[in-house]
Amino acid sequence: MSRGSRRSSSTADDRADPTDPAAGGPPDDERDGEVGEAPAERSRGVRARLAVRDPPHAPVAEALPDGSVATDVERVRLDDAVVSEFRTDREIGADPVFAADDEYVYRIRSPPTAPYPCRSVESLGHPVSDVAVRTNPDRILLTLSLPSVDPVDEIVETVETTGASVTLERLTRSGGSGGCDPVVVDRGRLTDRQREVVRTAQRLGYFEYPREADAEAVAAAVGIARSTFAEHLAAAQRQVFDELVDP
Repeated sequence: MSRGSRRSSSTADDRADPTDPAAGGPPDDERDGEVGEAPAERSRGVRARLAVRDPPHAPVAEALPDGSVATDVERVRLDDAVVSEFRTDREIGADPVFAADDEYVYRIRSPPTAPYPCRSVESLGHPVSDVAVRTNPDRILLTLSLPSVDPVDEIVETVETTGASVTLERLTRSGGSGGCDPVVVDRGRLTDRQREVVRTAQRLGYFEYPREADAEAVAAAVGIARSTFAEHLAAAQRQVFDELVDP
């Protein structure tokens, strides 16, 4: 499970790709029937970083001293336990499986039935690409690569069912040929009612073009008057744009 072992492993991905133009294969615009499709169009998506605070079960955080950071956190499920491997820049009072140049790798075991945030996300079919753990206060940072922003609300709600609180810290959308545009969103700036209004409006297609639902339909779904819906939506939009636009 260590970084060294991962580098030494050989897979089919390491071999020459027969479809690679450099290896004599067909050009990009003739692969898989995607004639004329630009590579940037195929790579669009979003990268989201979630901060899971006060997780009910955080064995890595419990093993770390206050103020420590664990990176490259990986989990392997066994029959009777979950083995977590992680890196730190300091000793934590246990025997490391690797130690050199102020870098330490540790492995710990924990119950397989615990409510892990990563497992909640992966149960929805979204792999977690990177995990880091910080202490004081304890929080788990999850990085996900998603095809769009649509799954974010469901992912947050699913992780929150474990008893943790979740903040979307960063959302980076691929801009195709224009590059990536990072957007930092603080969900805590919205009230519960504002979040409910925005979530319902998004679910019903209020923000689509053309709109799939009007303000009256969204207000009815939330159970409020149309004027109240407009007030909540305007307040939520103001909070969001305050973060996106420089004063």
